[in-house]
Parts: sequence; structure tokens; C-alpha cells
Amino acid sequence: MALASPIIAEPKHDKLRQLGIVALNGMYDEMDAEGVLKQAVEDLLPGSIALVSSFGADSAVLLHLVSKVDPGLPVYFLETGKHFPQTLAYVETLKAHLGLSNVIALHPDADIRRFDPDGTLWETDPDSCCYLRKTEPLEGVLDGYGGWVTGRKRFQTAERGVLPHFELTSDDRIKVNPLAYFTHEDIEAYKAKHGLPQHPLYEAGYKSIGCAPCTSAVAEGEDPRAGRWRGRDKRECGIHFDFNGSIARPVSQASLTLFKDGAVRTDPWKAWTEDDTAEEARYTHVPLAVFRDYRDVFLASPHPIGLRVDPGDRVEDVAEDLDRFSSIAINFPAFTDGRGYSSARLLRERFGYAGELRGVGDVLTDQIPFMRRCGIDALVVTNAATRKALESNALAEVAHYYQPVGARREVPAGTRPFLRRPEPRVTASARSDT
Repeated sequence: MALASPIIAEPKHDKLRQLGIVALNGMYDEMDAEGVLKQAVEDLLPGSIALVSSFGADSAVLLHLVSKVDPGLPVYFLETGKHFPQTLAYVETLKAHLGLSNVIALHPDADIRRFDPDGTLWETDPDSCCYLRKTEPLEGVLDGYGGWVTGRKRFQTAERGVLPHFELTSDDRIKVNPLAYFTHEDIEAYKAKHGLPQHPLYEAGYKSIGCAPCTSAVAEGEDPRAGRWRGRDKRECGIHFDFNGSIARPVSQASLTLFKDGAVRTDPWKAWTEDDTAEEARYTHVPLAVFRDYRDVFLASPHPIGLRVDPGDRVEDVAEDLDRFSSIAINFPAFTDGRGYSSARLLRERFGYAGELRGVGDVLTDQIPFMRRCGIDALVVTNAATRKALESNALAEVAHYYQPVGARREVPAGTRPFLRRPEPRVTASARSDT
């Protein structure tokens, strides 16, 4: 689907654009949800706006408004793989009841199997779980739109108490909140007036419904979102940016350091510390010496673990256990220390390690082409200039080299022709066998 460019397309932080958003917020009555939505869909961002819905307890109201303004508007549902079965059934119920013709399920990317193989990341790191299952899948989709519509409301939490109809967000898009001023009573009255189907879990006390492991029922008088991430210091899943900055992603884009597959990504892995134990380690790069000392414990653990290889470590010592590691980090402590390249080549070429192989430490632009030639496919980058070069694909190429790598038929620069290995000859009998 070809997407039109947004009407408002000035650079970030443009003062006139910010004033335009302020003016928009002054144009509409607090309860004119349909007018706000119509303005966004038909005038402000025609062809370049979508709705993101959780199909939760209050979603029917906004989706009903969509059915009146444009039933073909793209509606994205984040199918995290952790929803209640009742929510998945409710998606189909509302689609049929409201005649919504463009509901699209977004699934986590394939990395979820590597970072959360047993599906329990939510227990130990709910921020990373939300990022992998919600924020990251949505980011790629929203790149094609100038804005999006949400169902957030002021009454839901204290953080949302200043929510406007229109926001100019920090990711340079316009976020539209048609129901910003609706109260709980307004929502219930609207559902009753239009005969909208109720979420199957609503009457059981679930007033705000997200993924099943992180959602519980609320008691009378509790904040409607009190049942989300109960007992944790967490209020938002991370997909929302508020104009006042009070709601942000659990992990800000600027703080991410893992570069892989052409993009900066969330990184669930952490470094081993003195407080860690072999029995409890998970998503941790374990130093090679520590792995050797507690090998039996690590092999018996059901959790994903990684390996850290420092200069001087012998990867040969763990060759038979390489399948145990979901990720291996090769440490480059200084620009002049090249032992990491040898470790990477041994892992890839001699021992056939096929998992993630990352470079960590002093990772600079001049090193990266050589790291990649040795089989390193992920980089932890803290240097600002290096990150910028990676993101803009502005790394220098290595046109000449003196040592071939891997199974490539490479002829190093400067090699004398009479010392080169000849190509294997194919005999007539061999040709007749093929």
C-alpha cells in the first residue's frame, strides 16, 4: 500500500509546527471525539495515519468511531503471543460487529525465539519483553505513517492526566487521542448507547487488559490500570511518547547500544557481575573461565546463557559446549589488541559456531570491516561517531587484505602469482559422474 506523506512535514522541533498542534487542540470541544478523529483522518494526515488498538476493555468505543469515520482505516493489533484467549476472540467479535475491514495483526520478530525461548522474559525483565513484543514490531510499521491514533484517556493514570487531543511526539509524528477527555462513566455510557460488545473479561474485574501474564483484576476503587504489571515499578508498555515526556519507552533509543542486522536493537544480554551465580544466570555473557569452573551447573540450567571471550582465552577449551551459548561476546579491550579476530575466526571457521557472535569493548569504525570479515555479526557500540557511521552505512570498505578468511577463494593483495594455489582440476571422469 502506497502511503501519502503527512501534510505537516517540517523538521523536528519546528516552532510553527508546535504552534499548529496547540491551535488544533483549541479547535475542538473536549468531548468531540468524532470531530477529532475526522480531522486527523480526512484533513490532517489523509492516507498517512493508522490506529493502534489493544482490543482491551475500552477499545470498542474508539473502534466504533473508526467504523463511522473510515471503516477501512488501518487498525494494528499487537499480537504479542501473550494475550488472553478471550482477547483474541474479542478481536474477531469487534471486526464482525463494526464492519472493520483492515485489522492487521503485528507479531514479534524472529529474534523473540532467541531472546525469550521459554516465554518467561516478562518475569525478569518486563521492559525488554514489552520492547520485543510491542515497541519493536510497531516501530517498523509506523515508519510509513505521519501519525497514529490511540485510545488513551486522562482518567486512566496520573501520568496521562494532562493528555491532549493532539501531540507532536518526540519521534516526529502526530499522535491523536480522540478519547483523551472521556471519563470511565463516559465510556460506559457510550458503550451502552451504541450496544457495543463488552470484553469477555470486563465483568470479572479486568478494567484494563493487556498481556495475560502482566494483567490482573482490580478491586473496587482502584485505578483502572492498577492491574497492569501489579507490584512492579512500571506503568506503560513503552509504545507511547507523551508531549510532556512523562511517559517514555522503557529503553530509550539513544541508550541502545546493540547494532545488528542493519539497525540499533534492544539488548536483553548483560555482563557477568560478582553478584551473579551460575544457578541463577540468564541472558548473561559468562566469562570463559567462570564457565569452565561451573560447567556442570551451566549445562544443567534451563536458561539462555552467553559466553564472553577475553584476550588470551582459549576457545578450544569450550569447543564441545558451543551449542550451549545463545550468544558469544568477543572482547576487544583496545584498538591495538587483535586477538579477538583470531578467536572469532576459530569459532566460526574451525568449530562451526552459528549463533550470534558480537564484538564488545573498544569497537571503532576502522575495526568493524575486519570484525565482519571474521564472522562477527553484532556489535555493542558506545562511541557516538561509530554509531553514526553504522546507522548511515558510511563505513570504509576494505579493498585490499593480506590474509584470506573462511571458505572464500580469496587471493591476498601482493601475493606472487607463482605461489598462489591453483584451482582444483576437474577430470573427465569426474565430469561424467555429475
